[in-house]
Amino acid sequence: MVAIDLGSNTLRVVEYDCVAMRPTAEFEKIVKTADMLGSAGIIDHKAVERVIYAIKEAQQQIDFLGQPVRAVTTEALRRAGNAKEVLARIKQETGVSFEIIDGKQEAALTLLAVKERLRKLQNSATRFVLIDIGGGSTEIIFVYENEVISRSFAVGIVTIAQKYGRLEQIEAALPEEMLSMQMFAAEIQATRGRVETFVATAGTPTTVAAMKLGQSYATYDAAKINGTSLMKEELDVYLKKLLAMPFEKREETVGTGRSDLIAAGILIFKHLYTILEQERCIVIDDGLREGVAIDYCMHNRDK
Repeated sequence: MVAIDLGSNTLRVVEYDCVAMRPTAEFEKIVKTADMLGSAGIIDHKAVERVIYAIKEAQQQIDFLGQPVRAVTTEALRRAGNAKEVLARIKQETGVSFEIIDGKQEAALTLLAVKERLRKLQNSATRFVLIDIGGGSTEIIFVYENEVISRSFAVGIVTIAQKYGRLEQIEAALPEEMLSMQMFAAEIQATRGRVETFVATAGTPTTVAAMKLGQSYATYDAAKINGTSLMKEELDVYLKKLLAMPFEKREETVGTGRSDLIAAGILIFKHLYTILEQERCIVIDDGLREGVAIDYCMHNRDK
């Protein structure tokens, strides 16, 4: 089957073998879905064209025909005033029908993928917090032995970068922008107890982990990223390293059009360490697209 995650910044596609329960092909492209969403309140027609082009490119690399396709989209389309028109056009031009999922569904599917990856890494943590820093939203998911508490917050690397522009302004604004996250995290840990492990997924944590491992966007290897440990103080090191690079080198390191967004994302990521009172984080590459695939396979494997 084919699972697609259209995020606020990136289109991610995976072809998944439901028998072996593993990916057989992957595709990812920066599409900047939420570009200009903050100012206009709609998905810009140029962004729609980028999404359509990316899907067609994915269809050339992965054979969509003859196998089920489940496609989901998140915060950008949840917020866009022209969401119905955008998805209708995408379906007309690509044949792919997207479902807009809410924050709770997004968190549950992401958690499904991360739990599976932790199991494969033989990480037995039963009390952990998972963060998913997206382009338009951030999900915080607390996992206890018999309970999962999650919430989606409309703070993402694209929306924050567009709203404030300069990194100094972003850094100054984050305590207020992320106050609701801090209150949520404090309440959960006060009533349910502290978690023992901090886990992060999505583009910012995986990009910092890739820098730590000496990988570039072109040489990115998810298998090596999974399980990488990042200390809070390392984020300052890699942000300074990124900002010190010439523009061309930055684009080569983190991907074309991503360097300003990743810099903003690192500031959000670092503030999450503070909010969650954590010093060390485990990075997982698997996220929503893998969760969509696993969920589909679990419900359809015997059909």
